[in-house]
Amino acid sequence: MKLRTLTLGLLSASALAFAAHAESITIATVNNGDMVRMQKLTDDFTKANPDIQLNWVTLEENVLRERVTTDIATKGGQYDVMTIGTYEVPIWAKQSWLLPLDKLGDDYDVKDIIPAIAGGLTVDGKLYAAPFYGESSFVMYRKDLMDKAGLKMPDAPTWDFIKQAADKMTDRANGVNGVCLRGKAGWGENMAFLTAMSNSFGARWFDENWKPQFDQPEWKKTLQFYVDLMKADGPEGASSNGFNENLALFQQGKCGMWIDATVAASFVSDPKNSTVADKVGYALAPDNGLGKRGNWLWAWSLAIPAGTKKADAAEKFVSWATSKHYAELVASKEGWANVPPGTRSSLYANPEYQKAAPFAKMTLESINAADPTHPTVKPVPYVGVQFVAIPEFQGLGTTVGQLFSAALAGQSSVDDALKQAQDAATATMTEGGYIK
Repeated sequence: MKLRTLTLGLLSASALAFAAHAESITIATVNNGDMVRMQKLTDDFTKANPDIQLNWVTLEENVLRERVTTDIATKGGQYDVMTIGTYEVPIWAKQSWLLPLDKLGDDYDVKDIIPAIAGGLTVDGKLYAAPFYGESSFVMYRKDLMDKAGLKMPDAPTWDFIKQAADKMTDRANGVNGVCLRGKAGWGENMAFLTAMSNSFGARWFDENWKPQFDQPEWKKTLQFYVDLMKADGPEGASSNGFNENLALFQQGKCGMWIDATVAASFVSDPKNSTVADKVGYALAPDNGLGKRGNWLWAWSLAIPAGTKKADAAEKFVSWATSKHYAELVASKEGWANVPPGTRSSLYANPEYQKAAPFAKMTLESINAADPTHPTVKPVPYVGVQFVAIPEFQGLGTTVGQLFSAALAGQSSVDDALKQAQDAATATMTEGGYIK
């Protein structure tokens, strides 16, 4: 009896000691499918790290950006791990808002990260965020509807072909829209798509002297083509549709084509969630014969704010979530096609992944084709394919996104939207000291 009491006492003391030393880290992330899946698999992490507890804050994309930006700029300290992207990492690292990731572990294999993705997350030779998934953008299309329309999708289509195919595939009586594109306002929503699209029309945000370019014919062609295409062949209420809304429409069989992130491929081809899983084909983002396609480069990544007091625990989690081990864990539970794509070269050399993911080759080709340092036809003073890597862009991009979303909704004309965008950009760049 005494021995049992002593043993229980020691166990209780041990439990109390453990609880006293356990750390709880808070992770802010976006409500995209890959991140939702990660949360379901975190038992694997906590079993290996019983002294670390995980708290999740999962938010819609625009809301996430607002919250983490406010928190890190004000040193709020709400989060120990933040999900941020290729836009934020270099800007925030230069402001000393992020910790370099130099304790990811001996078996992490940093050199396996795809060079184009690693380059966007590295400042002065140090990695400041680890990519959870990387992406470009491409065309996802319904092969059965293309056959019905009597067309064959080229591997590298033009925008004129996309318009022709959308016109033929649109079938309002049966709820089929020829094309679904982002319309929801936000620098990372409609402006990610429209900025990448504008590159293929020869447009640019700023000339070599930082003068805004929305008053130039290339932007008029871009926005007019987009609005006309969506009015003729897009879904009703398109100005409210972002990534997740269009994903749902495509999975329900309501889009003939969808031009968006390559990471969507695993979801539209997943028979558990997509009614058209066996009918999806892939092609490069469209061009206009000007030497640039409308594809972007992005990585949703995990970073650690400099103000956290739990850096070691946070970096252990970042290492786990972005490791080869995590990829193998997803493959064992969900199949290789559902492994977060676009981050590691070894994934694209894996025969099992190549077999399970018919979109793998096109994804890697799209990622490697994006050039953030030469995003469009004419020279620019900025870096970024679907954004401009300056602090002012987050606010300005969203303002312009609201103007363009209103044009899509019919609340203003294309000309009015462009004039207001030019005025807003000129004011921002003047206030920021870029122009006088």
